[in-house]
Amino acid sequence: MSLLSVEGLYKSYGEKVLFNSISFTIEERERIGLIGVNGTGKSTMLKVLAGIESKEQGTIKHANDFHVEYLNQDPELDLDLTVLEQIYFGDSDIMVAMRNHEQTILDLEKQPENEKLQNRLLKAQQQMDELNAWDAITTAKTILSKLGITVFDKQVGQLSGGQKKRVAIARALIQPADLLILDEPTNHLDNETIEWLEIFLPQYKGSIILVTHDRYFLNRITNRIYELDKGNLYAYDGNYEMFLEKKAEREEQEIQREQKHRNTLRRELEWLKRGAKARTTKQKARIQRVEGMKEETFDTNQSDLSFQIGSTRLGKKVLEIEDISKSYQGTSLINGFNLLVVPGDRLGIIGPNGSGKTTLLNMIAGRVEPDSGSIEVGPTVKIGYYTQDHLEMDENLRVIDYIREEAEVVHTVKGEVITAEQMLERFLFPRSQQWTYIRRLSGGERRRLYLLRVLMAEPNVLFLDEPTNDLDTQTLGVLEDYLDHFPGVVITVSHDRYFLDRVIDQVIAFEGDGKIEQFFGNYTEYMEQAKEKQQEEQKTVKQAEKPRSRRKKLSYKDQKDWDEIEDRITDLELKIESVKQEIVDAGSDLDKVQRSYENQQKLETELETAMDRWTELSMLVEEIENQA
Repeated sequence: MSLLSVEGLYKSYGEKVLFNSISFTIEERERIGLIGVNGTGKSTMLKVLAGIESKEQGTIKHANDFHVEYLNQDPELDLDLTVLEQIYFGDSDIMVAMRNHEQTILDLEKQPENEKLQNRLLKAQQQMDELNAWDAITTAKTILSKLGITVFDKQVGQLSGGQKKRVAIARALIQPADLLILDEPTNHLDNETIEWLEIFLPQYKGSIILVTHDRYFLNRITNRIYELDKGNLYAYDGNYEMFLEKKAEREEQEIQREQKHRNTLRRELEWLKRGAKARTTKQKARIQRVEGMKEETFDTNQSDLSFQIGSTRLGKKVLEIEDISKSYQGTSLINGFNLLVVPGDRLGIIGPNGSGKTTLLNMIAGRVEPDSGSIEVGPTVKIGYYTQDHLEMDENLRVIDYIREEAEVVHTVKGEVITAEQMLERFLFPRSQQWTYIRRLSGGERRRLYLLRVLMAEPNVLFLDEPTNDLDTQTLGVLEDYLDHFPGVVITVSHDRYFLDRVIDQVIAFEGDGKIEQFFGNYTEYMEQAKEKQQEEQKTVKQAEKPRSRRKKLSYKDQKDWDEIEDRITDLELKIESVKQEIVDAGSDLDKVQRSYENQQKLETELETAMDRWTELSMLVEEIENQA
């Protein structure tokens, strides 16, 4: 059943047409991924659907009681509200009831003996009963817990940027909605939270349309893809992987249609050149048809972003880092770190925000001095540094002039010369856009332009600090292809799992308190090892806690349970991990995800029961030993 219907949607930005009379529908429980090159209007479309931006032409139809919940890339929250007021926002009965209930509990924690508050809690609980709101508040608390939101009485204005993003996500997920609109929901989230979202969103009751550069996330959440390209909208059934296959088929068919059109046009033109007399009505119609065919265009001019720029020669000595340390305001970020980088290395730096990843890059680049230790850079090293907070561009420059400031031409690995204009074309800036002022570009287009300028310098050591932020999936694919053939060294900071798996073969993991671990392999391999290590440590702790002597005073049943309980707990933990992987592998198969999720909940309940039994028995054993 259709939730929302869009017909003839048209909108432009200056001379650029964003939506050229496009039409589409959103059905119940659809999970739609909206993709397209930066600057094509993806975020604008989401805002139009959310009613935040206006349309120039077209209609958007939905039921009168239709509700949309929209998560912006940069959340706009009321800074004067508390976290609780922001999360349980709105005038709906269920939101008011949940807000009153949670606020009363907060107040009671401060004044537990207050009778008025106790009576208010009873009334709030009655209201929750009447509205059957307990399931909703249980779901809400699960969401808050998974997002790490524990403080509710603090004003939003006092939160950090990352905390505000999490509050905005919690509000979007908790508010009841027919259509949930998410614009880059995974930005600035750690991978554990992203993995939880991948499990939660398939269970969401409403429909979802989202924009994200995280291709693992896109592949696992969606069951339909909308591609926005040059003002047109193309729809594909299936997830991101299916989209890539079907798009290749569509482009191939378009090429065949163009070739057939050319052959027909060639024959018609030959007929005209033979001097056929255009006296009859039929002949005049044929001439008009030829003129019309000349005007017909095909969408086969796919910009080829595949390029292999060369780099300056790199000697055997690249980087030698010896026993460096760095602290800020008494917090140790890096403590006694050593690293040898040789030609061909591909290193990925991972870790929580604020742990020191960018600081390490800045020290290697000579922008920050270590507190102690040494960094030696090889004499032939030429660093190209793509930073998160790149220097502000001169908005009065034209696109072509910004690139020419770095280089007029570059050389391929085969020695061929490519001009700045040609490189811009390969980077999705057609000739018509190259004379556009930078101030007219979108944020994503500016990042793409900045990346190109870094590569135009032909570096042999490439530093990439969060390159996946604000770049579209197509540009990321191009960057990954470029790095596959890049003859130099790559060191990247990133939280993008797909990008890391594609690009790196070594991991530098910041683990806190200045500790850094090195691992040879990609990101997924590192995480698998980390989980195995954690399970082994938990098993060792449990074995160490297990009493060595067991008194005969335990009953037969207790003794039997005590002998088996730890193996049972370990077995349940392994089964839960296996089911979680089943959920990830299920992708957009909602039925399979649902079955696996229900199995996961059942296993977690069994684990909780087993843990309670283990606690009970361990206390009993301890008591027996103390008596002895």
